[in-house]
Amino acid sequence: MKRQTLNVALVQTSLIWENPKANRAQLSKKIAALTKLVDLIILPEMFNTGFTMTPQSIDITEGQNTVDWMLEEANKTGAAIIGSIPFFEDNSYTNRLFFAEPDGSLSQYDKRHTFTLAGEDQVYKAGNSHLIVNYKGFRINPMICYDLRFPVWARNTQDYDVLIYVANWPTPRVTAWDTLLKARAIENMSYCIGVNRCGQDEAGYIYSGHSAVYDCLGEQLVFSEDETVLYATLDKEHIKSTRNKLKFLEDGDEFNLKL
Repeated sequence: MKRQTLNVALVQTSLIWENPKANRAQLSKKIAALTKLVDLIILPEMFNTGFTMTPQSIDITEGQNTVDWMLEEANKTGAAIIGSIPFFEDNSYTNRLFFAEPDGSLSQYDKRHTFTLAGEDQVYKAGNSHLIVNYKGFRINPMICYDLRFPVWARNTQDYDVLIYVANWPTPRVTAWDTLLKARAIENMSYCIGVNRCGQDEAGYIYSGHSAVYDCLGEQLVFSEDETVLYATLDKEHIKSTRNKLKFLEDGDEFNLKL
């Protein structure tokens, strides 16, 4: 019997400040140049603008334009595409992650923990619900950047297989990024993927990447500081066999999360 796998591409890239059209063009070239067939392409947080606190300076139609682009690229490549963008809806902005599938299916998640240090909470409305996507036999739980610091929000009570964080996580705090990604994988007994940007933004923040994939025992499968695309294969049997042998999830404390 063939093993159930998910081939992923992590696009670690610099971003062009508040220029959705240019970022889409840049990413289209990177996607077209992928050297392997993959099932899932993961882009950074706010991949069409950079981590902007002035989304009102960008035409509000660019949110939907970028969603349409994601669906087109998914259809063209046969791979799902995931990443977050500033999105305007109901007279407010959200830092919204979209999961676009080749068949035209579209799921969304609004960042739960807006980054108060940068004033994100004053600009973007916070979300209050999880997203679990069932894709090619894997249950995927996608989140955004600052969510990584809050383990209760990621607690694996929904039997997911893959935890994904898309981010604009700056270099001065990248040790926390590395440590927390590994911790989330171990404590939730799932794959944990982090996709960060690189380069420098207009606010002066420098990003050193450190995109990575960890398995359910915390083993690092891929990692890079360069502007590059990382490839990894996730194995469903690895999750099943590890959880059957080490029943740590069953021994966890029960609690209710107040939203």
